[in-house]
Amino acid sequence: MTNDKQHENVTMFQFFEWYTPTDHMHWIRLKEQASLLSSLGLSAIWVPPPTKGSSPNDVGYGVYDLWDMGEFDQKGTVPTKYGTKDQLKEAIDECHKHGIKIYFDAVLNHKASGDETEEFKAVAVDEHDRTQEIEEPHKITAYTKFDFPGRKGKYSDFQWNHHHFSGTDWDAKEERSAVFKIKGANKTFAEDVDGEHGNFDYLMCNNIDYDHPDVVADTERWAQWCIDEFKIDGFRIDAMKHISAGFIAHLLSHIRGQLNKPDFFCVGEYWKQTLDDVDIHLKNNGHIHLFDVPLHFNFKRAGEEGPSFDMRTIFDGTLVQSSPEAAVTFIDNHDTQPYQSLESFVPAWFKPLAAALICLRFDGYPCLFYGDFYGIEPKSPSEPETGFPGRKEMFSRMLLARKLFAYGTQDDYFDHPNCIAWVRHGDEHHPGGLVVVMSNSNAKGHKRLNVGKHRAGEVWVDMMGYWKDQVTIKEDGSAKFYCHSGSVSLWVPKEEGKSWITCEESSPEEAERYGREEQHARDHADDADSEEEKEEEEFEAEHPDLPKPLDTWDHLLEDDQAQH
Repeated sequence: MTNDKQHENVTMFQFFEWYTPTDHMHWIRLKEQASLLSSLGLSAIWVPPPTKGSSPNDVGYGVYDLWDMGEFDQKGTVPTKYGTKDQLKEAIDECHKHGIKIYFDAVLNHKASGDETEEFKAVAVDEHDRTQEIEEPHKITAYTKFDFPGRKGKYSDFQWNHHHFSGTDWDAKEERSAVFKIKGANKTFAEDVDGEHGNFDYLMCNNIDYDHPDVVADTERWAQWCIDEFKIDGFRIDAMKHISAGFIAHLLSHIRGQLNKPDFFCVGEYWKQTLDDVDIHLKNNGHIHLFDVPLHFNFKRAGEEGPSFDMRTIFDGTLVQSSPEAAVTFIDNHDTQPYQSLESFVPAWFKPLAAALICLRFDGYPCLFYGDFYGIEPKSPSEPETGFPGRKEMFSRMLLARKLFAYGTQDDYFDHPNCIAWVRHGDEHHPGGLVVVMSNSNAKGHKRLNVGKHRAGEVWVDMMGYWKDQVTIKEDGSAKFYCHSGSVSLWVPKEEGKSWITCEESSPEEAERYGREEQHARDHADDADSEEEKEEEEFEAEHPDLPKPLDTWDHLLEDDQAQH
């Protein structure tokens, strides 16, 4: 996916993780990082929910008031976890100045922490089959009244009550937890939602009823306010499989049509390991993107299985394979990070391979994760072991490869279960070209690839700095390109006066192993591929510990920037 105006690839960045500090400084951090992120080729930022949550520490998904973005004294705080409304606007302005678009995380499925209780009729349903009522309808008491006393009607005077919801989960009078379907005229769960549990409209808190015209109208006004007040460029829709597909289609049509924003971007979080039921959105909602959840789980499985995983199947069953124009590809996010409810963190050794697979191929709109780049904070100060270091330098190098080299036609060499490769031939604006080789086995990877006869005599180098030796293109346009065991190398034409330092330093044991692999490659450089593979089987050794990340690469990033 490219930006036609600038002739550059587009790349999204999720600018938060679950344990981002509650210091009200995050919008300031975004403003400070905008220049760096732009220089690496990032073209869009997905920011966390900027709306007021149910407590000062709320990550944003326990949404209380959509119209309060850190401006009013509500739920024990004026700023949100991330800062004030003015700081948010300043961060957005800075991003726009650097050519970065902003996508708001829109939490439209539910509302939490109502201001007052109401009594109304409801019925509990079977948690595993929401179509089955398990008791007679009766009156319950729930916190479904939202008056927003701190905001006092500014921006919107709409106040919510139980008529605007279709379900809730707590009877305050009886102190009973259940999935309650609210009773009333024409009141039911939406049918155009995911089919899990019979009907997966209800997820949590007070479930918003988009069959109610007043709810739809207020949401339309809020979307327009976000666009007019903050100049945003798109939405990331949270929990989309729990929201009426018809309403999502209506909202996007309203924004792109009535509000005259035809290029307004939207990506939905439809969390499912298979592509079942996603067609309801791909068919009904024009120009909508979805996160490629099946690809994430392929990455996780590949990382866990190591050499047993057949890399030729890495894209099987994925959205980027079946509907590439709709796929937002990612490695991890705030839900998959450790200690979260959807924890499914991709093993560290596989992340460089996954980064290449989403950033350096023709299809998909890649989204990188704040926690992978900057690191994940510990759950609490008393649990420092729960934090994870970032890999800023490695991901920076991948982003530069996407920005500078990943263009043009693509030739795939997915012809071996443990070693795959592809060639990008460049285009008129980025003629350099790129070769990607990766191995998930205990042996180094190598492929004889053709980059074109017009490149005969060129010298190519691994811009990751992993493989130290260079290669020279033969008269027929081919060369043998390498990568280390359990690793990936990005080969580009060598430029006068430019060198690529290694983006991840190796342990002494790893350095010794990699040295032996490169010496083996030199010794067999002229062998036929089949002969080298046979020799490699004898040379191959058990990989005791696949590549480990360093604590920080800031010093390397600084040195590398100086070379550009």
